Amino acid sequence: MGTRFKGNPRQVLALNSYIALLRCAETVTSYTARHLAASKLTIGQFGVLETLYHLGPLCQRDIGRKLLKSGGNMTTVIDNLVKRGLVERHPYPDDRRYWQIDLTTAGRELIADLFPVHLERIAERLQVLSAEEQEQLRVLCRKLGLAEL
Repeated sequence: MGTRFKGNPRQVLALNSYIALLRCAETVTSYTARHLAASKLTIGQFGVLETLYHLGPLCQRDIGRKLLKSGGNMTTVIDNLVKRGLVERHPYPDDRRYWQIDLTTAGRELIADLFPVHLERIAERLQVLSAEEQEQLRVLCRKLGLAEL
């Protein structure tokens, strides 16, 4: 079902596409992240753990850039992960203004257990698309996300 908005055809098509994109992203994210509740993790917290797991220690600003999150949001997410003993902050070796964020042993063990489950849920959800369609989706999303206006 499309929008009930009665704009010009260009606007109606854009709005319908946008709504479908958001609904799809929310549905897929909800499905793939459902298992995180058992570990009492938010999607943002999982994103931080996963980023550190695959990339190693990073400064908070770089984590925020990778996850497309604001500095304030990253501070809250990381504060909560520190309280749970899943990450730790260390003064950045070359510049004391920055803090390096790293996984603790508990954080590394948790993400090592959760990531394969998360990845399998993503693969399950996307299996309705052929390999070619998944590649098309990736290319189109990248094109839309990187477009300069």
